Amino acid sequence: MGRVNHVPVAYPGENTPVLDGVRGILRPAVAFYLDLHRHPELSGEERRTAARLGEWLTEAGYEVTGEVGGHGVVGVLRNGDGPRVLIRAELDALPVEERTGLPYASEGPAMHACGHDLHLAAAAGAASLLARARDRWRGTVVIVGQPAEETLTGARAMLADGLYERFGRPDAVLAQHSAPLPGGMVAHGYGPMLAGSVGFEAVVHGRAGHAGTPQLAVDPVVTAAAAVLRLQSVVSRESAPTEPAVLNVGSFHSGSGGNLIPDRATLGITVRAMSERALDRMAASVERIVRAECAASGCPRDPEITVVSRSPVTHPDPAATELVRDAHLRLYGRERVALWPPAMASEDFPLYGDAGVSVHGMPGIPLAYWMFGTVGPRTWARTPGSAEEKLAALPPNHSPEFAPDVRTALPAGITAMTSASLCWLKGGAGPGE
Repeated sequence: MGRVNHVPVAYPGENTPVLDGVRGILRPAVAFYLDLHRHPELSGEERRTAARLGEWLTEAGYEVTGEVGGHGVVGVLRNGDGPRVLIRAELDALPVEERTGLPYASEGPAMHACGHDLHLAAAAGAASLLARARDRWRGTVVIVGQPAEETLTGARAMLADGLYERFGRPDAVLAQHSAPLPGGMVAHGYGPMLAGSVGFEAVVHGRAGHAGTPQLAVDPVVTAAAAVLRLQSVVSRESAPTEPAVLNVGSFHSGSGGNLIPDRATLGITVRAMSERALDRMAASVERIVRAECAASGCPRDPEITVVSRSPVTHPDPAATELVRDAHLRLYGRERVALWPPAMASEDFPLYGDAGVSVHGMPGIPLAYWMFGTVGPRTWARTPGSAEEKLAALPPNHSPEFAPDVRTALPAGITAMTSASLCWLKGGAGPGE
């Protein structure tokens, strides 16, 4: 990679009391990122990643607790009376084989194709900056390394394990996510930012038999295939044209050979929408269609339809969004702070706020959530077209070619999270103060 301490963008906040330490922590933060990227771990298997985050936080002076809601890590830094700010980042990677060609690429079947390694490095850097500047603020900082975000189960598990009861009710919960914007930029959204989602596993039961005597069997492959095709009408014929909605059948597993008819087929289905009402309606349509196709085929048993995950719509608190965006505007300038339109990706982050009251029982916790850029200046410049065309052409999150430019993305990720935290911490020296 060459000299990791050379970043070809201005260091934001060099003249502010807290953020002027970013140069001192950037080299170890980059090394931390490279290590995480080389050693990704899938949802529920994040032991090494959790241990590395725990080591970093312990060295920075945080009181660290592990195995919260699985492999979740919580670091607490108390610094007198004042607000409690929770910073959340994710531990897990995706079951994607990396094709970036980077010298620090993962060599296994998993990959940090969604930027969780970058989120963790940014949170770790912010944790260190805040710890080194304790004379500038008062309150408590809580760093949360969350497992199993990709399966949309980790936030619920940590909250159910007493995250707020054990480590205190936060006055604000902050998170950021990598996006294919130029490195050094951040983007905020007003209203719903990310879709809610419901994930299903649907098992279609047939009657096994010989491929040469299909009349003696009930073929679950045909039934499941018919369901896949009919499910495509849920968005096109059951949702209003102005209503953002997505239905995807992402997996179809059945059989072990071409000369037999299997006894079952399993579908992995996800629906996404920008309102809970639309999610409920689409979820009901999935059940109706799968059951109807099984009945039409004369399946010997009703299908087994299981909800394997559900996440609410990500709708950050408007006042918290305005507060953080104003801090970022003062820190970076208007040319580096953009607006983020609603997107159909999903998160379990909303559960830390009012969407998760049924789990943690603490209403009124504001959430702030924003995007930060990952595309290096050379890559952005040589990608043809308008800004929208560039975004469409660049490898997106979850792509095996997703490759954040750490030199431009990480400094902004660290300072964006640090400045956002200082919006709440008592006596925090925010940008320009």
